[in-house]
Amino acid sequence: MATIVQFENVGLRYGSPGGAEAPAPEVLSDVSFSLRGGAFYFLTGASGAGKTSLLKLLYLAQRPSRGIIRLFGEDAVTMPRARLPGFRRRIGVVFQDFRLVPHLSAADNVALPLRVAGVPEADVLQPVKEMLAWVGLGERAHARPETLSGGEQQRVAIARAVIGRPEMLVADEPTGNVDPDMAERLLLLMDSLNKLGTTVVVATHDFHLLSRLPHAVMLRLDKGRLLDPTGALRYPPPRQEG
Repeated sequence: MATIVQFENVGLRYGSPGGAEAPAPEVLSDVSFSLRGGAFYFLTGASGAGKTSLLKLLYLAQRPSRGIIRLFGEDAVTMPRARLPGFRRRIGVVFQDFRLVPHLSAADNVALPLRVAGVPEADVLQPVKEMLAWVGLGERAHARPETLSGGEQQRVAIARAVIGRPEMLVADEPTGNVDPDMAERLLLLMDSLNKLGTTVVVATHDFHLLSRLPHAVMLRLDKGRLLDPTGALRYPPPRQEG
């Protein structure tokens, strides 16, 4: 499988409250890894380890303070801002707080990415209907978010994230607000999507879920640094000159 994501010596800090002489500490430091197309990844680590910050770099909501990031073979760090919206459509995102539009129905929330992309209305309704059925919400198409349970809202968020058939799905703690049974169901939905060819990256601190998908690859963060499978800090290899 081809490499679709490459991080090299990536660092990230948010602002410099102390000025140039006392810059803010990095929330990610010397992070290097690659992701293969069509694989399933868990991103783990304690609260504050940097999981959400790393995901923001993956779905282009944030640019790194230093280092190299290549997505789908292109330099994501120097990419012109005008290209970002179209490029982001290749990446589906499931946010921890759902971010559903409150005045829209479940169906209209799921349809939103297609409409933003300019898909003709005649080609929107059937895919949305099928996607809601796929996540078990075919009978809740007209319900607004406030009338849905936490698990139902999360399934709408997943359906919205994958309606455009993204090449990569990034999910930030997608099971953090649901009960264990629903958490496993949501995980299996994402695994089904992965089996269709989508690369999936799920950030979670729920180690029980990790055992449910033994084929998944685990990336572990500790205080902004990536660990290797033994739990030791994974420092980036030296850069090759020439």
